[in-house]
Amino acid sequence: MSVSPPPRADEDFEVPTRWLPGTGAYAEIDEDAFIDGALILSIGGAQQSHVDVLHPERVFYEYLQRIAHVIDLVAPAGAPLRVLHLGAGALTLVRYVEATRPGSRQSAVDVDAELVDFVLDALPLAPGTMCELIVGDAADVVLEQPDAAFDVVVLDIFAGADAPAHLTSSDFAAHLLRICSGNGVLLVNVGDDPPLEFARAQSRQLSSLATSTAVLTEAGMVDGGLAGNIIIAARHTSWPDTWTTALLAAGPHPAAVLVDEELAAFETAPAP
Repeated sequence: MSVSPPPRADEDFEVPTRWLPGTGAYAEIDEDAFIDGALILSIGGAQQSHVDVLHPERVFYEYLQRIAHVIDLVAPAGAPLRVLHLGAGALTLVRYVEATRPGSRQSAVDVDAELVDFVLDALPLAPGTMCELIVGDAADVVLEQPDAAFDVVVLDIFAGADAPAHLTSSDFAAHLLRICSGNGVLLVNVGDDPPLEFARAQSRQLSSLATSTAVLTEAGMVDGGLAGNIIIAARHTSWPDTWTTALLAAGPHPAAVLVDEELAAFETAPAP
């Protein structure tokens, strides 16, 4: 499947649009006004995903950059990985993994068949990408996976405390860890509003189940005064100090990587 080049700046761009019955909203893919060759997926008028077609190794959204930087550390540069993406969007991270680690075997799961079909029609994956697209509920798909099936599991579904209860439970979290390989990592994106009670609860839950956890975010969010994205990383093995150093250097800045005492303080901060 080939990738069509984006239109030149002096060409008219026809915005692909599709009605999503399951969501009850229109999806559209439009040009980024500031980055040549980049496209933005919006659903119901709200931006959902950003894809740099010409440079898929470039990730625009800050929370996805933090996830991508962790993926960079899981294995030596360029080594293929086994990756499960729960929440497909415009397949930005699938494209990133293929661009930086060709030959990786990936699976992407989304509950909305129309959205998956729309994205692939408008933004086909690069030739040679080995990614199984699965339409279904994330919990059902995870239950079907064998132990240690993936080096990286990314959960990018939560939209705050109103997230589906079965995807926020301790049982589901335990299964996410079960399908991670011994040296792999589970990465959970949690979008939340002040005072980040939901994010703190999800972090406490994973800390109770995993050998090690870390929280990655923008430094200004740590005290719970700002809305935004918290990335929780969980592993079966200890968290390497070298990872903390590398992630703080990689940003986006100002970056915070909370482990040990700082993580405990974040998880137990009293509600206002």
